[in-house]
Amino acid sequence: MKPLQDRRILVTRRSEQAGSLVEALSALGATVVEVPLIAQAPPADAAPLDHALGRLAGYDWLAFTSANAVEAVADGLARLGAGLPAHVRLASVGPATAQAIAERFTGRSTDLQPPAHYRAEGLVEAFQAHDLAGRHVLLPVSDRARGTLAAGLRAQGAEVELVVAYRTVTPDDARARLERALAERIDLLVLASPSAVEGLVAALGARARGLAVAVIGPVTEEAARQAGLSVRAVASPATAQGLAAAAQRLFGG
Repeated sequence: MKPLQDRRILVTRRSEQAGSLVEALSALGATVVEVPLIAQAPPADAAPLDHALGRLAGYDWLAFTSANAVEAVADGLARLGAGLPAHVRLASVGPATAQAIAERFTGRSTDLQPPAHYRAEGLVEAFQAHDLAGRHVLLPVSDRARGTLAAGLRAQGAEVELVVAYRTVTPDDARARLERALAERIDLLVLASPSAVEGLVAALGARARGLAVAVIGPVTEEAARQAGLSVRAVASPATAQGLAAAAQRLFGG
């Protein structure tokens, strides 16, 4: 019998980003239900992003804190008919973002990534191995992004330009789809970002506090606990495989 046999796990990531997590959970025998709680939308004003991408050759580093940011920049460059300058170095917050870089920028790979602690604080620490004094760093982010990475790089002497590359929104049908999914037993609900926490609470209100929740990483864990959610498992490392292992431990596998 597989470790997660007969367990129903609700995954709240966008379908195009949930593949590796769904595969990892399914391989352990779980029945996976997908209800995306966040979606990506263009920035309210695309001009700042387009302006920054038009001057991309003037930057030393392009730092990504999510796969969504990679998608937004790649789409923006395609819209402008521009490419990624060869001399611009690429930093990634973690493996999923690094994979998105490899997929969207053919022939390029990540130049810098934390060895562990796949979050902004880990990337700030990884940058300490490089001299950032006077270096220009472009940081494309969500409209809901924390300021941790920008502040950390500026403290190391970098000239950081922060630009909103995309907006994080809650799908209009999120509440209805959650209600349908929860009409049957759900053993565990997976949250992969603070925005997903917000989407869950907005959709279900106090009912969300009665659900067993698993989170990918300490930033999402903090947001979930502050929202009063019942955090039962935390992925370490903050990857799909780490989440699957945490779920396995939770259910005694």
